[in-house]
Amino acid sequence: MRQVRHVLCLLPVLLVAVVAVRHRSVLAEGITQLGSAEWPWLLGAVGATCLSWVAAAVTRQGAVVQRLPGRRLLAVQFAAGAANHLLPTGLGASAVNLRFMALCGVPLARSSAALALYLLAEAVARLGLLAGLLLAFPHALRPGTLVPSGAVGPLLAGLAGTALLAGLALLLVRRLRATVCGFLRTALGEARSVHARPARALALWGGSLAFPALQAAGLVLVGRALGLPVPAGHLALAYLAATAAVALVPTPGGIGSVEAALVVALVAAGGAVPAATAVVLAYRIITVWLPLVPGALTLGALVRWKVI
Repeated sequence: MRQVRHVLCLLPVLLVAVVAVRHRSVLAEGITQLGSAEWPWLLGAVGATCLSWVAAAVTRQGAVVQRLPGRRLLAVQFAAGAANHLLPTGLGASAVNLRFMALCGVPLARSSAALALYLLAEAVARLGLLAGLLLAFPHALRPGTLVPSGAVGPLLAGLAGTALLAGLALLLVRRLRATVCGFLRTALGEARSVHARPARALALWGGSLAFPALQAAGLVLVGRALGLPVPAGHLALAYLAATAAVALVPTPGGIGSVEAALVVALVAAGGAVPAATAVVLAYRIITVWLPLVPGALTLGALVRWKVI
């Protein structure tokens, strides 16, 4: 068992090395772009990135009634960020947080309900911010540039087909229906318990709003550092629109799909393709690649210390 734990400690670092080798051209280009940027703005982007981990920790605590150890919770969010970039979107962070809550004594049913509540609150907050910015800046994005012609119909058809298959499975498979109903009862009970405590509800929704806002602020600051001539509100809107679209693509941490979607969104917001590409590469260096190695080392240390 000890040898298995040692292997698990080294596995995140090995995976980081593999991902870095596969994306070495993106890394090199992003570092080149950082060399020509205005550093005060870049430092602000680094600060926004660090605060986003704090916001994630606050939201995670708000999603569960039981008190979680604060310092370890923050370290787990930093490590979960690395895990999220090594596994398909959302799975890495979810697995790390479920394991952490289990070792903190939270039963699996309640920790799963807390995870679902966290994901729901984060999605509602992200889409709410997106809707608010769309109302504030209705002409910020050029839809013809952002959404390829003929892409909306197949996407809606795919979503409708998925929903129909899920509904049929629930109707036809009794055991699956019983499992889902039991989970929903537990989740609703956990949600009521969380919202019965004002401090928990404030942490849940405040953190959920702060997390995407800080991520968008990071992109705005990188855009300022590289002189992208797009208003801050339009940049934030482009970021939220791109990340909402990328949530449908299950790639590890969105690597590849996020870059492409962000470039398209920034062009739709009025940026030139070369400038938009430079901003996106620099932004991903700050938010993904720089924290990846220390995040992987933290993940290995937390596994070694049996925190997760």
